Amino acid sequence: MEILTFPFAQILDVAGPFQVFATANGILLQRGDPPAYEIRVVGPSEAIVAAGGLTISTEPLPALGPLIDTLIIAGGRGVMVAIEQAELVEWVKQRAQAAKRVASVCTGAFMLGAAGLLDGRRAVTHWEFCPQLANRFPRATIDPRPIFIRDDPIWTSAGVTSGIDLSLALVEQDLGRAIMLTIARRLVVFPRRPGDQAQFSDALTLHVASHSFAELHAWIESNLARDLSLREMAARAGMSERTFSRRYRDETGFTPSHGVERLRVEAARRLLLDTHLPAKRIAVRCGFGAEDALRRAFLRVHGVGPKDYRDRFR
Repeated sequence: MEILTFPFAQILDVAGPFQVFATANGILLQRGDPPAYEIRVVGPSEAIVAAGGLTISTEPLPALGPLIDTLIIAGGRGVMVAIEQAELVEWVKQRAQAAKRVASVCTGAFMLGAAGLLDGRRAVTHWEFCPQLANRFPRATIDPRPIFIRDDPIWTSAGVTSGIDLSLALVEQDLGRAIMLTIARRLVVFPRRPGDQAQFSDALTLHVASHSFAELHAWIESNLARDLSLREMAARAGMSERTFSRRYRDETGFTPSHGVERLRVEAARRLLLDTHLPAKRIAVRCGFGAEDALRRAFLRVHGVGPKDYRDRFR
């Protein structure tokens, strides 16, 4: 197994996967079994300075001949410089042909794209960079929502910590669920989140999209069970209904009613995952009134009903 890094790579993109596989080896050794992974951190120089200033010792880029099981490409702001280095991109392209599977963490997907490895495939990167990835590599299908995507033999993951989720998924594929769960407990992380779990919440999307309505969104989240009419929201924002509707849509991309629905669905989503409350009570608490209204809203936003969502992600 090789983890490729480069100057100004994200530290956790390297250290997160490394620790997952190293922990797997430690568990196997404790059981009296041989380690499953020979982990090598490789790079274009003997040492690289990662983002934040930490120096990481690396091994030279291996010769292209020997077969390997897994090649992982780290991400970070340095990737945009790295993909302009023709020799490094060509090495990734050729090394991928010798690998059973190839994975990227965060913006490491740009290196896969530069090497032509995303052509005709579905992929993901950090949500903030998904539009840029899609524009730069139009032959790939970029899905901004999942935390990682498996399109064999290529695996891609979203921002930083999702590299740990991806690595746990690789371990589960190799060694089984029991060892994966043991690793998660030892590292005090969630047992592997399913790849199609969303990168970010709809509430976060709205908060990021609009600073002007931050106070309004906070008030809505505290009053989800109210009858949140356009008139009341406009009054809270200190605008006429017409002006409020126009400005809200311009800033968030949603109509006010859709914004309320998104915040209600997000609150219901958290309750589905964090509590044992029945869907009927969650529907009332979050302002849907009836369970059927909650189900319809969930289908619009997440493509699955509340019960299926709870069963899949809890």
